Amino acid sequence: MKKTLYFLYLLSLTSLFGQLKIDYLKQNSYDLHRSDFHFPQKEMKIIGFGAYHGSAKTEDTELLLIKSLLKNQRIHYYLPETDFSIAHFFNKYLQTGDTLLLKDLVSHYGTRVPQDRSIETYLKWKGLKKINDSLPETARLQVVGVDLLVSYKYAAKQLLELVKPRARVTDAFNNVKQMIALDTTDYSIQYDSYSKNVLKKLLNDIEQHPNDYLTSLTTKKELDHLIKNIRITFEDFNRAREPTIYANYIILSEWYNFKTKPQFLRMGFAHLEKSREGKDGYPYFFTRLIENKIYTKKAVVSIIGYLTESRVVWDEKYDSQGNYTGFTTEGGFGIGDYEKEYFKGIQNLKDTKRSDQTLYRLNTLDTPYKRPEPDLIEIVMQDEASNSEAVKGMATTDFIDYAILISNSKASTPIFEMK
Repeated sequence: MKKTLYFLYLLSLTSLFGQLKIDYLKQNSYDLHRSDFHFPQKEMKIIGFGAYHGSAKTEDTELLLIKSLLKNQRIHYYLPETDFSIAHFFNKYLQTGDTLLLKDLVSHYGTRVPQDRSIETYLKWKGLKKINDSLPETARLQVVGVDLLVSYKYAAKQLLELVKPRARVTDAFNNVKQMIALDTTDYSIQYDSYSKNVLKKLLNDIEQHPNDYLTSLTTKKELDHLIKNIRITFEDFNRAREPTIYANYIILSEWYNFKTKPQFLRMGFAHLEKSREGKDGYPYFFTRLIENKIYTKKAVVSIIGYLTESRVVWDEKYDSQGNYTGFTTEGGFGIGDYEKEYFKGIQNLKDTKRSDQTLYRLNTLDTPYKRPEPDLIEIVMQDEASNSEAVKGMATTDFIDYAILISNSKASTPIFEMK
């Protein structure tokens, strides 16, 4: 009898807390499509947005957030999930509008996450240029890359901009120049590629014979930073990504004065978690910023996008000669709202959504998401191990500040389908 009463008591509490969350979400939700939407939080140092890769509406959602944040100039820099060199050339696209450059940039940008190598990513950048062009020149976003190098092409192109031979034109310099002119190699950092070896020889020559190369004092720090990032890829770079992101951010923070000029960061959502998943969990980027006291936890704002009734691009298909032949999509596994794999508490978002792109603020003073229940963080999985034990007893707001429910999105389309 006592066990039955205790069970009924727990059941009633669960129902009560569930209703509290429903009521709270109704009162703290925003339709991103409304023309009068303003992002509800004013003070921040860095704000990050991430979601499962490969969904078309995710790119639209990002633009809606950026547009809102720019209404009152709350952000000054845009940090996409890319490296120093690709970001440098994204800035050139924003200045020139060169769409051939943009298409190639998206192709190389998506080397890390092929699901982002999409037409929708391309259109997102065109939308970002339109927004940027509408702003006063002093208020325009500048792109900064803090990620691990992903492709040698734009690193090599930037290197050729930063150094010039003084008197003799070295073979090492000529080989890099010819490689870029021919543009037939794969620029891969993943193996001992031709491009890797050509760059190794040029870097060695620059460092062994610095007087043979001309670089200005204003670009010397950029050159040193670029060389350092290229050299990381000559080592065991697969284990270096998160420390590299953090180290690059700290260096570039001094150049761009990040502490007084807030940034908008777009990365996969693991990088945006503000706490480790359990005491022994891995510290991703936002966690490192907080643990190392670069910013207070309140100054770091994390927004995670959740998909429902949507599809994602899954695989690019290639023939035996490496030629692109098509792609596949997924609408169950891979979106985080599937009977065999879903986020705990996502149903509450679905029950309270205002539109197909609904923002929820989770971090107010009276939020029920401060309770030790990891809604929207714990992944319930039927056939595989989940993170439930790691996040047990933790709160949603330990990790994130906002959720966005993205509904009825089609899958992104690979950039190679663009005519």
